[in-house]
Amino acid sequence: MRGHPLVWLILAAAGLWIGLRRLERLMIFAPSRAMTAHPGTMGLPFERLWLTASDGVRLRAWWIPGPEPDSPAMLCLHGNAGNLSDRVEKMRIFHDAGAAQLWVEWRGYGESSGVPDEPGFYRDARAGYAWLVGPGGAPPSRVVLYGESLGCGPAVQLATEVPAAGLIVESGFASIPAMAELVLPWLPRSLIAARFDNLSKLPRVRVPKLFLHSPQDDIVPYAQARLNFAAAAEPKRFVDLRGTHNEGFRDSRPAYDEAIRAFLAGLPRAPR
Repeated sequence: MRGHPLVWLILAAAGLWIGLRRLERLMIFAPSRAMTAHPGTMGLPFERLWLTASDGVRLRAWWIPGPEPDSPAMLCLHGNAGNLSDRVEKMRIFHDAGAAQLWVEWRGYGESSGVPDEPGFYRDARAGYAWLVGPGGAPPSRVVLYGESLGCGPAVQLATEVPAAGLIVESGFASIPAMAELVLPWLPRSLIAARFDNLSKLPRVRVPKLFLHSPQDDIVPYAQARLNFAAAAEPKRFVDLRGTHNEGFRDSRPAYDEAIRAFLAGLPRAPR
């Protein structure tokens, strides 16, 4: 018996919508479960933590104490590919720049449970902040929110919600729809569910901001970084990197290290 044409039309539309959401997730999130290194690989003492997001998802995190008792504490939110173990070189750089660090693993990445999505990433970042200013003992006046690439989205969002000392935006894009225009120019923006809209949120972030981006970035256009910087409220600073999206921090050394060190050193000291 044939079904009603309207039923088939609804089923086809539902299948298309589900397929589009899956494609979007695959294009935005590229998690890896394989852990290939840890802070100890770089000679850093660290503590493995389990955090719990507001929806019950368990998150792996690494706490790396700072070189001084009153070191600024960075909440580090990495990009869309790999996992925490791919960022150990940056952990060494940030430690040498004078920072304590909490690296939060995204849901669906590394040893964390769950499935990655935009609302979940915001919950994961909030869980990291709650630990940092709670059990971690860091005063909000010494917390620096650091976002790398996709991680800039949760870092910027968090900066609109909580007190902090500063925000670092490394290789960040304007928004997911702005990126989709480059990759899928034929796709209407109304069909894109994920936003990670840094451009619209940065004017509301009043803490000091450091933007790091390479003109040779092969994934996130330099022009989007300049749009973000122009929209951001003062105080702010922009530092050009060299090299590709994933190698820019390495190719730009020692200038990269110095930019991080100078930004952290310029923050107010916590009262003893």
